[in-house]
Amino acid sequence: MNDGGHMHGMAAPPPLGGGNYSSNGTTTMTMHRRHMMMHMTFFWGKNAEILFNGWPGYDHLGMYVLALAVVFSLALAVEWLSHCNILRPETASSRRGSAAAAIGVMQTVLYAVRIGLAYLVMLAVMSFNAGVFLVAIAGH
Repeated sequence: MNDGGHMHGMAAPPPLGGGNYSSNGTTTMTMHRRHMMMHMTFFWGKNAEILFNGWPGYDHLGMYVLALAVVFSLALAVEWLSHCNILRPETASSRRGSAAAAIGVMQTVLYAVRIGLAYLVMLAVMSFNAGVFLVAIAGH
C-alpha cells in the first residue's frame, strides 16, 4: 500500500534554538539570541565569525583587529615552517641509527604542525570576510 511517502507515527524532530516544549507539541521560545547569517560571498565588515563561534564578536573593532593579527601570524608561521631548514633531510641521511630516526620523527611533527596551522588559516578564510582573506594573503 502506497501512502504517498508519509511516515505515520513518526514525530518531527524538535526545532533548533532551544525553547520550552509543551505536552501538545507546541514550542514557546525563551531564548533571544542574535544569530549571524552565513555568507557565501566575500563581504566587508567587522561582524564576522572567525574560527570559533562568537569570535571576534559583534561590534568589537578591537577584537576584529586581534582576529586579523592572529590569522596573519598563523599564515606567517605556515610559510616560515614551509621554508625553514631546521632539520635538513641531508643531515638525516648522513647520520645512522637513532639520530636519524629522531630527526625523522621531528620532521614528521613539524610537518603535522604546519598542516594543522594551514588548516586553521583555511577555516579562517572560509568566513568569507575580505579583511581575513587579505591578511591571510599578506601572511602567505
